[in-house]
Amino acid sequence: MNRRAFLKAIGMASLIPILPRRLWAAVTNFSRRRPSDAAWPSPAAWKQLNEAVGGNLIPVNFPLSASDPAAAAATLSSKDLKNPYYIGDQPGLTETLGWVDAWATKPSVYAVAARNAQDIAAAVNFARENNLRLAVKGGGHSYQGTSNAPDSLLIWTRHMHDIEMHTAFVPQGCEHTMQPQPAVTMGAGTIDIQAYEAVTTKGGRYVQGGGCLTVGLAGLVQGGGFGSLSKHYGSASGNLLEAEVVTADGQIRIANACTNSDLFWALKGGGGGSFGVVSKMTLRTHDLPEFFGSANFTVKAASDDDYRRLIREFVSFYKDHLFNDHWGEQIEFNPRNTLEIKMLSQGLSAEQPKQIFQPFLDWVARSPDAYSLEGRAPFASIPARHFWDPQWWKEHWPEAAFPRNGSILRALLDDVLVKVIPQPILDFDDRPGAGPNDAWWKGNMGEAGWFIWGYESLWIPASLLEKDAQQRLADALFASSRVSDVSLHLNKGLAGAPPDAIAGATDTAMNPAVLTAFALAIVADGQDHAYPGIPGHEPSVAEGRQAAKRIDQCVNQLRAVTGETGAYWAESNYFEKGFQQAYWGSNHPRLAEIKKKYDPDGLFFVHNGVGSEQWSPDGFTKL
Repeated sequence: MNRRAFLKAIGMASLIPILPRRLWAAVTNFSRRRPSDAAWPSPAAWKQLNEAVGGNLIPVNFPLSASDPAAAAATLSSKDLKNPYYIGDQPGLTETLGWVDAWATKPSVYAVAARNAQDIAAAVNFARENNLRLAVKGGGHSYQGTSNAPDSLLIWTRHMHDIEMHTAFVPQGCEHTMQPQPAVTMGAGTIDIQAYEAVTTKGGRYVQGGGCLTVGLAGLVQGGGFGSLSKHYGSASGNLLEAEVVTADGQIRIANACTNSDLFWALKGGGGGSFGVVSKMTLRTHDLPEFFGSANFTVKAASDDDYRRLIREFVSFYKDHLFNDHWGEQIEFNPRNTLEIKMLSQGLSAEQPKQIFQPFLDWVARSPDAYSLEGRAPFASIPARHFWDPQWWKEHWPEAAFPRNGSILRALLDDVLVKVIPQPILDFDDRPGAGPNDAWWKGNMGEAGWFIWGYESLWIPASLLEKDAQQRLADALFASSRVSDVSLHLNKGLAGAPPDAIAGATDTAMNPAVLTAFALAIVADGQDHAYPGIPGHEPSVAEGRQAAKRIDQCVNQLRAVTGETGAYWAESNYFEKGFQQAYWGSNHPRLAEIKKKYDPDGLFFVHNGVGSEQWSPDGFTKL
């Protein structure tokens, strides 16, 4: 049904009043309602909700409907499904399309395209009073499908992206206990590029967002939240100062260190969609360094034995030269016997990235028969204010790959023999009406329209960097790389961070293992642009199951030296065993109590969220 037909239908229906809230409170229901149920809200009830939210109740269209396989196949084949902005603009789609043997994105029946907290409260009240399954979506980047649910009412915050900068922010009620500090307040639908444009490009400051430019900040913060430079600035949740949130009773609450402090703590890493619907939030901002630096190159080993030696050498080099708050992002090990360096830095001069890596490059150069080197502009320093400025990248490319002497972007190639590939690093939304800065990193291209086969994460403790443990870590990395690609996300472990970043993360609901981990290991695989029921685009179930087994075997090689350190909620296995302990560790009991206080009836359900074990996997039936 299109919007016009929908509004006509509910407008002509006879008026049937919504039952008062007190009557619903007296009824014990163990199963949420679906459209096929007789007690599904009437057209008149939906009409009243539409009026309450200013006409912003919409039927949810689904571009991948199996009822029209030809049109769905065309959508999957089109460039739209490779465009995260197109996906984000569809209330019926999610960035990830599904997971083999787990879930596939399915549209809600209706969505409230919320513009403010009052719209959200109206939707929450309607869902509670009518016993509906509720879903919440901002950026829609959940790998585990937490931002969608069939037969549900969706609260869609996409259009809530107002941003306000503060030079001296004090959380409400904290006037006598906290000093004013620079901060930024953002609507719940704000995505990373919008935040970076306002705070960094225009404001000249830093805010801890994520690495992917189209991730929603609200979900990032509630999940814990890491960006490329979290080793210095801390987790996103550790930078939260205040949130406006609608709880299950429909109340609009302020949550900070002085008001509703327990709810505030739960929102900092307790998992999005479990405790309420955030309508806006305020994050502290930081001074911006002059440069962000990068190191991007690959070392290829000629044999397995050479690769073992390479891994061992890099582990030692990392501990001595890179294990600090200047460096973040990734290193990758794989069956192809290559070591891929994809790292970013902050707080260094233009020349320092290459200078720091020079001892390792010298070690590689001493064995030309064992190792070869390749990369694209392997060492560069980018003016920090322009790092998330798509127009600046447009102007300076391909100079960014082949810089001239005196250029504002200085790639320090010198005597390093590399293969330089002059390709853009950003893609742009070229649809009519798109904003000039609607862009995404090419490195995130594979996440749009991805169907997951398997995904695992594991905290890697810093104790394995000690001299007597480095060989064990290197052996485990080599053994895991025989099975699958494995990436160490160095910015997602806070060991080596400064005291203020550690203190901020300590006062969050995340698994405390993040504080002593120097990295998060991630192993994942999947296929692009697949969806069940669409001929020619079906997910490869058999191949996916084999990939999941490989991923499990790969991570088990690391668990042999780390033990059960836990996983990162936002990036982890859909089938995570003992997820309560894995995601939150010793913090889970406190989270469970806060869940009972603010959502005693379990209105807010997400897969593997706090309290989800009390419900059927689809969130419809109370167990």
